[in-house]
Amino acid sequence: MINLTGKTALVTGSSRGIGRACALKLAEAGADVIVNYVTSRAAAMDIAAEIDRLGRRVVVVKADVGEQDDVESMLDFVKQHVGRLDIVVSNAATGGFRPLLAASERHFHTTMNTNVLSLVYLVRAALPLLEQGPDRGKVVAISSHGSHMALPMYGLIGGSKAALESIARHLTLEVGERGVNVNVVKAGLVETDSTRRIPFADRMFAGRVEKSMMGERVLTADDVANCVLFLASPLSDLVQGETITVDGGSAIHV
Repeated sequence: MINLTGKTALVTGSSRGIGRACALKLAEAGADVIVNYVTSRAAAMDIAAEIDRLGRRVVVVKADVGEQDDVESMLDFVKQHVGRLDIVVSNAATGGFRPLLAASERHFHTTMNTNVLSLVYLVRAALPLLEQGPDRGKVVAISSHGSHMALPMYGLIGGSKAALESIARHLTLEVGERGVNVNVVKAGLVETDSTRRIPFADRMFAGRVEKSMMGERVLTADDVANCVLFLASPLSDLVQGETITVDGGSAIHV
């Protein structure tokens, strides 16, 4: 069993979906958790209450991770009021579902800032704390299959996820020798509030059993969070700059 007692984790976009599952999974393993949200305050307070019931320290911080000033303010708060940070899970994402040809300059900027630049902002601001721990600091970013395959109305998000995976590898070159691991979890199709809005979602969800190699079992947010938990633990110290796919084998065949 992975034991993260004494460690503190920041999970961005942790009010719902995969981020919520990650926050809860890390807390169950013993970590104190900083819950981040930008609009869903009620949902953030709900997950914070669950973490509190587990006996963990929990702090809720509103911040738009696509804005550098917000990220720096959030990490300043962590430094002053929490005092340590061992794990960062960069999960928050945006982009909307639209054709690339219908996307505006504002859509591109918002998507790239939130989905890609946020990782750079987070690592840069968190690095002094991540370096301080007795164990290696851990940074885990969440990607999706849109990074390597074309999906309807998913061009903005998919393009940003491809960039995210590359940025994570290059960040590894810069912070690996400073005691920090940077890795990516590429999640298959998980039913969340966001994915239910993907065009043709009903068809994609219906086809999950045929694509997966797990029988009747379908991928859940908890399955993704289990991989994040591994990458957040000392068991993954020698896993560096990797993108690990969690999808039950769906992406390896047609």
